[in-house]
Amino acid sequence: MATPPRPVRIPPLPENERDERTKELLGPLQLDGADLNIFATLVRHPRLFKRWSAFGGTLLVRGELPARDRELLILRTAWNCRAEYEWGQHIRIARTSGLSDGEITRVVDAPEAPAWSSLEAALLQACDELHQESSISDGTWRTLAEHYDEHQLIELCMVVGQYHLVAFTLNSLGVEREPGVEGFPP
Repeated sequence: MATPPRPVRIPPLPENERDERTKELLGPLQLDGADLNIFATLVRHPRLFKRWSAFGGTLLVRGELPARDRELLILRTAWNCRAEYEWGQHIRIARTSGLSDGEITRVVDAPEAPAWSSLEAALLQACDELHQESSISDGTWRTLAEHYDEHQLIELCMVVGQYHLVAFTLNSLGVEREPGVEGFPP
């Protein structure tokens, strides 16, 4: 399901317009020496960028959920929000977190796809419930609570919420995928 390109409403901040603070904020977030469009765009609001990137970094790098589970949450949220930029970036992370290409593709059919474990199906169901109802149902919560402690349950909700925020922002600003970054499966 290819998403039609959205118009770029706020482009990435060109290098020649960056001050020292902006360069300092972007420096640690480069990938292979290059800026990602998400960061080069959002850094246009340095105060929000600094706080948002710290929060996002806590969830992504220092969180208590297993990386594989976190990436299932992020991919399903990206799919639910039709956030192709986020999907493409997190395919790479999901692969390094133990998800196969088949599992990544199956996220689209989730949580009904039969090959998911009960925990994986509950993770994907939680994404759908949060997206549609802004709350996780009692049944889904019970399944998740069998596997996660309180910190992880709180974090699970925060991950889905964080990536809704990211999806809404990227979609609305029209942030483009970098060349070579995959989009949604056909």
